[in-house]
Parts: sequence; structure tokens; C-alpha cells
Amino acid sequence: MAKAEDVFVGSIDQGTTSTRFIIYDRCSRPIGSHQVEFTQFYPEAGWVEHDPMEILESVRVCMAKAVDKATAAGYNVDNGLKAIGLTNQRETTLVWSKSTGSPLHNAIVWMDARTSAICRKLENELSGGRTHFVGTCGLPISTYFSAVKLLWLMENVKDVNESIKKGDALFGTIDTWLIWNLTGGVNGGLHVTDVSNASRTMLMNLKTLEWDKPTLETLGIPAQILPKIVSNSEVIGKIVQGWPIPGVPISGCLGDQHAAMLGQACRKGEAKSTYGTGAFILLNTGEEVVQSKHGLLTTLAFKLGKDARANYALEGSIAIAGAAVQWLRDSLGIISSAKEIEELASQVKSTGGIYFVPAFNGLFAPWWRDDARGVCIGITRFTSKAHIARAVLESMCFQVKDVLDSMHKDAGEKGEVKNKKGEFLLRVDGGATVNNLLMQIQADLLGSPVVRPADIETTALGAAYAAGLAVGVWTEDEIFSAGERVESATTFHPVLEEELRKKKVESWCKAVSRTFDLADLSL
Repeated sequence: MAKAEDVFVGSIDQGTTSTRFIIYDRCSRPIGSHQVEFTQFYPEAGWVEHDPMEILESVRVCMAKAVDKATAAGYNVDNGLKAIGLTNQRETTLVWSKSTGSPLHNAIVWMDARTSAICRKLENELSGGRTHFVGTCGLPISTYFSAVKLLWLMENVKDVNESIKKGDALFGTIDTWLIWNLTGGVNGGLHVTDVSNASRTMLMNLKTLEWDKPTLETLGIPAQILPKIVSNSEVIGKIVQGWPIPGVPISGCLGDQHAAMLGQACRKGEAKSTYGTGAFILLNTGEEVVQSKHGLLTTLAFKLGKDARANYALEGSIAIAGAAVQWLRDSLGIISSAKEIEELASQVKSTGGIYFVPAFNGLFAPWWRDDARGVCIGITRFTSKAHIARAVLESMCFQVKDVLDSMHKDAGEKGEVKNKKGEFLLRVDGGATVNNLLMQIQADLLGSPVVRPADIETTALGAAYAAGLAVGVWTEDEIFSAGERVESATTFHPVLEEELRKKKVESWCKAVSRTFDLADLSL
């Protein structure tokens, strides 16, 4: 039997701007990793695309480099790697040829807003309007979700339309694309997705965890192009020859936010917020499907095994969080690297009355306004780039507060776990959480503590947990024993006076209202 120190689990973390592969030991410690950024394409205003082949190559490179690094550090990865998990940017949609393996169009990214006209058409034609499918899938009709992106490809890309007619088309989110290629591609690759990614398409029935036939018929989407739905923790298939780690089973798959929830060991009544390109707040509602009345999404949290009972969640999705920092860097040149924003914003004690709302492609939860566009209000001659930098950080935190306010209303007192002081703790993770100022602002605007774990990359860890659980590396009790993680975490407590917090929130809401109905401004 292998010693504990010889047991490893790998994790593919395929995000919106980069891909990583991390190898963990039995004690959940990373022993080797590699990250590669890939190209973002913006063909038109509001459009965002990725090259599926570039993403595939990024996975190959990251796998090879991470294994090399771990081996060089003295770990016997070749013999000790028991499984790999996969986590990915959700909703991003592509269609490819079953016979050639070639994508029929670039992947349409989750934040892409080109499907606004399709959404308006569906809202006008369907009896339930924007919420027509909420009872089935938990999601409103929005540019955010995969179904409308697939409809756009079917209506606007000739190759996609013809391939579907020939029976040669395969649809998938990024997890499906990667698994199909890792398990053989045109030579018998497995066409599967997991319940968490499927729950973000608008096509899966939340209660049956299967593709919903009435929804498919209503939208005119053929069932034969859809992948098989599996749980988040089971052996799906093995990696084939031609990849850096052939023969290793893929035994875990979750959308990125669901993986982060597992990595944070969120039980029923506990919530996490992940700060990346966007920000995503999920509250575990246990085995109960809670329909939101305050602008949130009802979604699947995770299903840890074929026969396991599913956990569900309330989710608030924010399109632009860290992406606003990238905008300051790449488009305005106010900073030269993302980490500089903390120092710049710290040069001032407030925003000087500046409020920035990053509605670049509209607003997601809880507003759901695709006609919104970004605004920066309160500008005077006194305004400096430091004020703007601080306003960008505050915008991330205000958006999270908007979601959590809705979450508290939907969940109620019985649906949330609080500490002995009666405080609701928000677990945080993601690259932006290294910014201490951002975390303090978040605690101040929430009026409650924010808890940052020692390892902020919980998305990759969650996928590793799901994979390791399926092959016996960890037990569910071990994964959800979060005591040690809480002890080693950093907690940010609010220090802002309550009266000032209320005034700032009122000003923020005024700024948000200024973003509405701006999508048709003349160029």
C-alpha cells in the first residue's frame, strides 16, 4: 500500500483568463503547479471569445510543467498520482465536430452579451417572460447562460447549423470539451458534463438532474448534441496516451464556483465569495431547492457521488470584479500591474465622493439589467487616480453586499449559520483576496466579518477533493472538517461607523440607478 506521502491528486483549474494545473499531496498541500494565460478576443463591443484549441494547449503545457516541477522537488508523481479533478469557467459555450475534433466557432465566453436580442425575443414570446424557465432550472433568461449562446451559434454560424443536421455536432461547456479531448477525442472521447456545469445551461431540470425535454422543445435544441450528465465525484474515464499523464483517471468535475464552495468546505447555511474576473457568492441551502424572490439564482451546489444526494445553493453572480482592475491596467494605464492597486488606493482615506459601477456588459445579480453600462460619478477637480482606484475596489465590495443582502432575505434566519456572537461569516477566496485593503473594505461595507483561508486557491482544491473522494484518497468527513482551516485563516472585522456605512450604501444605490438604459448611447 502506498504511503501517505506518495499519494497525490492533480487539479485542472481552467479559468476565464488562465489555466493552471496543481498537484496536491494527501495533506492538501500543493507540491507542484504551473499557470498559463491565454488570449481574450473582443470581436465587437460586448462580445468575448476564447480559442478552444489554445485552451487545450494551455492544459497540456500546465500538466507537463507541474509534473516536472513536482518531480524535480523529489516527489514520485509518476507512481503516486491517483486521480485528477477538473474545474472550469462555467457557461462558456462551444460546438465542435465529432468527426474532426475541430471547433466550429470560437467559444462564446460567459460574460459575452451578444445574445441580448435573443433574450428579448424569448421574453416577449414565452408566457412566463424573463422567468419562464425559473421553476425548472432556477435561472432567468439572460445573456449569461449557455442555452442562449448555443441558440446564437445555431442561428448565426453556418458550420454549426450544417453539422447539427448531419449529426456531427457536439455541444459543451469547457469541462465537456476538455474531458472529450483528454479521453480520446475523435477516437472514442467521452462526451460528458457534470451536474454543476449542466445547471448553468438553462437546460437541466434541477430536481431530476437531467436535461429537461420541454425546455429543449421550446428552444428548438436537439438533445443528441448534448453531453451525458454525471455527478461531481465519480470516475469518468482515463487520460489517453499523448497527454502528459496517461492512464490517470478523471474522477472529479465541477464548475469553478461549485469547486470553490467544496474547497471552502461550505456546509448548509454557509457562504463563500470568490473574487476573480467576476465575483460569485454562493450559499449552501442543503438538499432544499430555494427559489429566490430577490434577484438571485437557484443552482446546484454539488453532488458528491453517483448515488449521493445533491446539495443546492443560492447564487449571486457579478460580471465585473477583478476585470475592472484589469481595465485600469490595460485600457487606462492607471496601474502597470494588478497588485499596484492596493498601494495606490491606500494613498487616500476615501474615494472623495467617487462611485464607480463597472456595468461594462450590463449588471447581473441582483439587478439583471443588460441595458446598464458603466458609470463613474461624483468627479471633481479634486479627483485623483488614487480616488478612482479606491472606487474600483469599493465597487467590487458594494456588488458583493448587494448580493448578500438579497441572500439574507431569501435564506432567512433559519437558512444561515452564525457564530457564537451572532455574526454571519463570509468565506472568501480567489486571487484578488490577497489585497488586504479590499478585504477590509468588504468587511466594513457588510458590517460583518470576512474570513480568508490560508490557501486562497480553493477552486483548484475543491476539484482535487472531488477527484480524491471518488478514489478513496479522502473521505467526506475529512473534506468537511474545516476546523484547522478556520484556525489558520485571517479574519477581517468591520471598523466603519454604522451611520457612514448606511450613507455610502445609499450613494452606491444612486450610482447604480444611473447605469440603467444606457446600452443604446450613440458611438
